[in-house]
Parts: sequence; C-alpha cells; structure tokens
Amino acid sequence: MTQIVGALPRVTAAERARILSAPRTPEANAELMSSIPAMTMLEQGGTPARDALPRAFTVAAWNVERCLFPAESADHLAQYSPAIVLLSEMDSGMARTAQKNTSAEMAAALGMTYAYGVEFYEMGLGGETERDFCTDDFNVAGWHGNAILSSAPFEKLALIRLDQKGHWFCTGPQSAGDAGQPRLGGRMAVAAIVSADTGPLCVVSTHLESNAQAPYRHAEFARLLAAVDEFAPGLPVLIGGDLNTGNHMPPDFDWRKETLFGLAEDQGYSWDLTAEGTTTRASLITPHPTRKMKLDWFASRGVTGDALPVLPSVHESGRPLSDHDCMLCRVTL
Repeated sequence: MTQIVGALPRVTAAERARILSAPRTPEANAELMSSIPAMTMLEQGGTPARDALPRAFTVAAWNVERCLFPAESADHLAQYSPAIVLLSEMDSGMARTAQKNTSAEMAAALGMTYAYGVEFYEMGLGGETERDFCTDDFNVAGWHGNAILSSAPFEKLALIRLDQKGHWFCTGPQSAGDAGQPRLGGRMAVAAIVSADTGPLCVVSTHLESNAQAPYRHAEFARLLAAVDEFAPGLPVLIGGDLNTGNHMPPDFDWRKETLFGLAEDQGYSWDLTAEGTTTRASLITPHPTRKMKLDWFASRGVTGDALPVLPSVHESGRPLSDHDCMLCRVTL
C-alpha cells in the first residue's frame, strides 16, 4: 500500500549525510530508497472541479523538463481544458525551479487535484545548463518526479517503482554516465483510479530510462503493466508519458526498434491515441536545435478515442517551456 500524505517529508540532515557518504552501488541505492520515507509515498493536494469525469474528455501527457515555468505551462494547457494531465520531470523544492512545488502550482492554476511521486532525490543542483536558473545554492527538498492532475476525485493511488538499480546513483560501469547529476532513486510511475460517469478509469503517468537501450525499457514497461493489472484489475487503462523510445540507441535513435510496443499489444493495449511526429525540441535547458526524436506516447486498453495534434511547448510569449512537446488525445469511455 502506498502511503498518501499532504506533503512529502523532506530528507533530514542525517539522512542526507548518509546518502552522500554511502557507496555508489545498486545495493546502497535500494537500501537508501527503502529508508527515505518520501520514496514510498505520494503527495496529494488540490481540489477537483467536478464529481466525476464525463464520458468524453481530453487528456494531456507532457514531460515539462523540470517545469521552470508552472504558471505559463498551466496557461499553455488551459486552452484545451484537459480533464486529466499526466506530467513527468516535475520539481519540488529545487533551486533551479525557485524551490516551487511545480505540480501543486499547475494543479491550482488549472483547478485540479494532483498526486505527486518522487523519481529522484537530486543530490546536487542539476546539470550545467540548469544551474543558470538556480535562485539558491541549495535545494529545500530536492524532489524530482511524476504527477497526475485530475479534474475529478481520485478513488485510489499507487506509486509504482520500475527500477531500483541506481542508474543515476552508481559510479563505474553501472552509472548513467552523467557525473553532473548525481541522484538517488529510479524510474517510476504514478497510478490513479479516477471517478467517471461510466465507471472508474485507471490513469498512469510514467517516465522510462533515457540512458539505456531497448531491453532495459522493455523490462521497466513489463513491470509497469504487471503492476497496473494488480492495481486496477479489469478496469480501462490509459498510460501516458515519456517512454524515451530510441534514446541512447545510436546511430539512428529509431523508436521502432523498441520491443515494449509489442509487449503492450500482446496484453491488449493500443498505441492509437498517440499522434504521429517527433516530440522533442530545443529548450532553455536543452538547446539542441537538431535533435528530433519521438519519445512520448499513450498506451490504452478498454477505451476508445482519437489522437489530437501534438501541442508545441512554446508559450504564446515565445518562451520555450520544455524540450518535449505535449501529447494530447480525446478519450471516450
């Protein structure tokens, strides 16, 4: 059972000292994760705008790349009135995002309830380009993770851990290869059962590993599908998020080489709610104008609907909000 709290407890000074002094191994990562309370909790807040989801509604899935600008990001989504928003790479108490609880701020701006879970405890201030945005030389909380925003109440919530190998914590051959971003934790998902007029719906916000190849992500997605079956047996399911398809697979970074698509299809899932086209762009944190990849997807089972055009993540002011564009779909229950 996942413990639901109004605010995630912060890492204490003693816990931080233990994290910083621990051997950088998978075993130490797993032990520390089990002992840090927030790693097994979900934070819930905000107020839903309706009692239940209607029969048809819009869903957004968006990797907001730390969420530097929560107010503008919410404003960018508001024109589509999404009833469910599946978010990844959301900061809480990080200096690079002005110590804001970005999920709570977006939920408040959109008039939604939210559930937020920790993917990583950031041991530093982030990557080199992120440090330009830091308002302090410390993190108040250091949380980075995924969230679900909903216009209708949650009936049940779960944090699903997909990886405890410490890919970003370890040094040596088991490292993700980014010494500038030491992190405790691992990839995960937030799952929710949401009230709807036609009966409950399971929605999932997830983020798979970037610094790995297809077999690694296949194993993560297999764990996710098994956990969803246990969490919401027999319910319609919509999974959305950054699956990092094709990432770290040179020379062509081809998403079609991923085996997780067939894995899901064999279990009754469809990818038809995902629009065609790439989903990455240059941003303030990731200024790579030539990088064009298809990383973001919807997988559904037991629902119908249509893919909507990808929403470019550039605010009307001209400011880029993320290195990922936002996926949208129209769901019918």
